[in-house]
Amino acid sequence: MLASMSHRGFKQRLYPEFARIAHALASDRRLELIDLLAQGPRHVEALAVESEMSVANVSQHLQVLRAAHLVETERRGTKTVYRLAGDDILRLWLALRGVAEHRLSEIPQLVRQYAVVGVEGSPFSWQDVEGCVQRGEVTLIDVRPALEFEHGHIPGAISVPPDELGVRLDGLPHDRPIVAYCRGAYCLFADEAVALLRQRGAEAYRLDGGWSEWLVSTGHA
Repeated sequence: MLASMSHRGFKQRLYPEFARIAHALASDRRLELIDLLAQGPRHVEALAVESEMSVANVSQHLQVLRAAHLVETERRGTKTVYRLAGDDILRLWLALRGVAEHRLSEIPQLVRQYAVVGVEGSPFSWQDVEGCVQRGEVTLIDVRPALEFEHGHIPGAISVPPDELGVRLDGLPHDRPIVAYCRGAYCLFADEAVALLRQRGAEAYRLDGGWSEWLVSTGHA
């Protein structure tokens, strides 16, 4: 009993530190910002456009994340650029998301509700995609914005930004399957690309997951 009580002061100071991380993550908008920053560094204005929040709100959320050491900053010219503080932040976000997927029935219901028509069937395995690209068996396209592609992409991928989908897809080779990927499992850019490709007669698949999942699953993060 005495030994247990002697530890109380330690625990009373320790658990609030853990709670700082939980508090920083306890916002749907901050989780969205983390998801965006997983694609590459961004300044506040760019994050505001992507998330459809005001610059002031984005700044406030970023300060909470920074106070918990989940994001870092650097100056680039006249702008302050934010990035994830480390690969462990991406792994933490995907782990949180995985628990939610397993425990909350609302998530698969939302996925079905907002599914893009024409993308039925199994996704292409990320374990196979690099080898298939190297052997010329598939064409891999990255349909994230060009800035995100430049920050990092799966080797062998071709950049086809979402705002160029309509004019670029016809120029892709149709003599082999086309595999599309975007930001992650809940990004719809790849689904839209696959649906459009199939409408135009191509054999097309979505990659299982996206850039974030590939980074973690292959040990690159």
